[in-house]
Amino acid sequence: MSTLITIGEAAKRSGLTTKMIRYYEASGLLSSTTRSEAGYRLYNAQQLQQLTVIKRARKLGFSLAQIQSLLDLMQNPSRTSREVKAITQHHLDDIEQKINELQQMQETLKQLADNCSGDESADCPILDGLCQSSEQ
Repeated sequence: MSTLITIGEAAKRSGLTTKMIRYYEASGLLSSTTRSEAGYRLYNAQQLQQLTVIKRARKLGFSLAQIQSLLDLMQNPSRTSREVKAITQHHLDDIEQKINELQQMQETLKQLADNCSGDESADCPILDGLCQSSEQ
C-alpha cells in the first residue's frame, strides 16, 4: 500500500493551495480522494502526480478542459504521443496567435503615443486615432 498524505502536505509538495486542490477535486479534474476516519482528505502518489501536472499545465496556460484531456491521456496506457502532441500544438498555436495580436496592439499604441505631444493642448492624436475605423 502506498503512503497517503494530507491535503496540507499535498499542497506543499505540488505548489498548489489547499483551496485550489479542493477546487480541482470538486471540478473532477483530480480523482476522488480517500478519507480518514476523521474525514480528512488523503492523497496517494498518483494524485500527487496529477496535482503536479495540473500546476505545471496551468502555469503553461492550458485550459482546464485541455488539462483534463492530458490527464485522461496520462492515465490511458494505450494513448499515443500524437494525441498529446495535438493538444499541445493546438495550445501553442493559440499562444502564437495571441502574441501576434499583442504585437499588433503594441505597434498601434506606440504609433498613437509617438504622435501625441502630451502637452496642455486639447488636440489629442491618440483620441483621434481611436476614433478611426481599423479598416482605414
